[in-house]
Amino acid sequence: MALVRWDPVREIDTLQGEMNRLFSTFFDTPTNRGANGGAAARRWIPAMDLIETGEHFVLKADLPGIAESDVSIEVENNVLTVSGERKTEREDQHEGYYRLERSTGAFSRSLTLPEGIDAADVTAAFDKGVLEVRIPKPAQPQPQRVQIAVGGEPEAIEDGAAATNADR
Repeated sequence: MALVRWDPVREIDTLQGEMNRLFSTFFDTPTNRGANGGAAARRWIPAMDLIETGEHFVLKADLPGIAESDVSIEVENNVLTVSGERKTEREDQHEGYYRLERSTGAFSRSLTLPEGIDAADVTAAFDKGVLEVRIPKPAQPQPQRVQIAVGGEPEAIEDGAAATNADR
């Protein structure tokens, strides 16, 4: 059995995540009964992963059953927004549905990007229901070395200040 050091900040982060999930589930689930067999309608939010590589931020989103044309990606004011809609597939109205668990409807997810991202360099690919968005990392400013002069007379900041100091 390994000993794990207790980290109160991690515990608070875990508690905050669970509370956010609880409130999100509570407020995103309407209480009215729909026409789909009496079950409550649910808001669909696709799962997303954000991965940092050496040169990119990579966003992967699971969008099963959605066509590429039903997904929109926008970058505005350093905010990346992925939105779209998963439509209900009911070809035959006479089929007997006993239980509908797959959520449908519109979704929108937004992520704040770091300063300096060029929206023109953002690329996206859609394959087998997985959307992959690649965001190049902004160039980090490199520190510049300042040369130090050795010896010689210091330069006067103002002519009047140099004369006042010489009079003393």
